[in-house]
Amino acid sequence: MIEITKIDIQKIKAKLRVKKPWDRVIILFLSIFITIPLFIILHQNLIELNWSFNLDRILLFIGVLGGVYLILFQLRTIIIICVALYLLVLFYGTVIGNYGFNQIYEDYDSMIYTMTYNPYPQDLIVSKLLPFPNKSLILKAIEYQNPKVRNFAVMATTKHFRNVKGYSEYRTLIQCFAAFKEINARWNYVNDPKDGDYIATASESLEYFSGDCDDHSILMAAAVRSIGGTPRLIHTKGHIYPEILIGNRSDLEAVNYLIKNILFEKESYGKSLHYHIDERDQIWLNLDYTAKYPGGPFMSEEILGALTLN
Repeated sequence: MIEITKIDIQKIKAKLRVKKPWDRVIILFLSIFITIPLFIILHQNLIELNWSFNLDRILLFIGVLGGVYLILFQLRTIIIICVALYLLVLFYGTVIGNYGFNQIYEDYDSMIYTMTYNPYPQDLIVSKLLPFPNKSLILKAIEYQNPKVRNFAVMATTKHFRNVKGYSEYRTLIQCFAAFKEINARWNYVNDPKDGDYIATASESLEYFSGDCDDHSILMAAAVRSIGGTPRLIHTKGHIYPEILIGNRSDLEAVNYLIKNILFEKESYGKSLHYHIDERDQIWLNLDYTAKYPGGPFMSEEILGALTLN
């Protein structure tokens, strides 16, 4: 006769549970790591009461920390198991030179720094969750601090629109439009290999000004960013293209005049500017390789993802 052994869940949980007080110490550290970004989001979005010694914010932090701690404490068994496995993975990554403890520290530090100086810190987290093809490779390829990329963008500003008078508040945009003009005038579309995507770095594309849409977008974003502009990449069905932040609706009026009457008068004659308005009412102008002027027609309308370089 086969004897069926009953599984005692309570005994298993007891064996896996970390002994006191170390379970509380681990939960406390986890709570602090989670509370910091949550507190930044609440701090930026809640009205300040202006209490003495920032007491309202101190109480807010303590409240968030307490709430997170209570939730994690109730789930402490499974959380501690997951943490242990995660630490093993990080240790393995550190040993073989892949993603390890140093990288996770740098990523967390970068996220907190960016959120602290971003008026909409929740957008940073949301943007990290949005799907974007080859995101890490593309970010790495946008070499806006590469001297070759920077020198190219500077060269473009000396070649185009250097003698435009006035519009000092739009000087950076005008210079970014100079980089756009130089890149798009020289760009030669070349397909990727048949067996998959080939992501060219910005400095690599400078050699022949050739590649597909993602290569063009990478070079454009790098050039724009290298001279102070704010670019983003838009992912649509089968296409990626760059855009540049021009500001609000009043800025759009000024930029529209600049493009159609001073900078790209012939190219934009009788045509409209094409742009997107984000959830913050900020205007993003199309810089696709098919556009003869900033704000040229879109190849595809449906946006599947966005990658912003702040």
